[in-house]
Amino acid sequence: MPFNLEYYWQLVRHSPWSLVPIVLHVWLLIDAVRREEWLWAGFLFFFPGLADVIYFFYVMRAAPSATMGFELPGAHDRRRIKELQAQIHNLDKPHHYLELGDIYFQKGNLKKAEACYRASLERDPQDLDARAHMGQCLLRAQNAAAARPLLEQVCREKPMHDYGHSLMAYAEALGALGETEAAVAVWQQVLESHSYARARVQLAELYLAKHQTDLAQAGLREALADDAHAPNFQRKRDRVWMRKARRLLRKGVVSAALKDRLQKSG
Repeated sequence: MPFNLEYYWQLVRHSPWSLVPIVLHVWLLIDAVRREEWLWAGFLFFFPGLADVIYFFYVMRAAPSATMGFELPGAHDRRRIKELQAQIHNLDKPHHYLELGDIYFQKGNLKKAEACYRASLERDPQDLDARAHMGQCLLRAQNAAAARPLLEQVCREKPMHDYGHSLMAYAEALGALGETEAAVAVWQQVLESHSYARARVQLAELYLAKHQTDLAQAGLREALADDAHAPNFQRKRDRVWMRKARRLLRKGVVSAALKDRLQKSG
């Protein structure tokens, strides 16, 4: 059914309850635009109803917003949650709490994840994975001050823990706390061993804040070039970073143009 304002107006006049699906439709359309999912936005605009259902389940529920783009190694499913809960009940082992916490983290349930990590650390305070993942959980819960010491200790003991994911989280904690120079140094350390889009994009963002446009643009272009040749599963995982990379690249181009214009006029 094509988008028609007169149709919707008549529908609302005869049935106020019809506002519910209309509001839902507008919300989904705004979400698609915010995510820069232009094909989906067009689909939602011209085919409301069916497109709403498909978009909600295929896109919005595909990844939890709190941890989108911030993965931990490992997979999760509902059956494994039940298995771990039974093992915890019978055995009460720290690694079971840790694995369950990782599953909740990936599902975006940060409160349950934090409770599991704390339970794991109560049983084994020295566990490197539990400390690192607890730090990541606190960081995603907007508690960078509490996350920093945990992540700093882990990265000091094992800089490439979790294939560099702990080091990236440490860099994010430093950035959230306003320690820009330290964050830049840590991001550079990550990129010495890895080529994560998450690292390239966030380092570029810091470069732009420091008015180092050339460095920012180089990193962003490199991230976009790598993405074009990446396997599908990685492209899906990095989609949030690619959207941000394009936004920042446009911002960097505009900033560079303004800078050149000011220099010429001066």
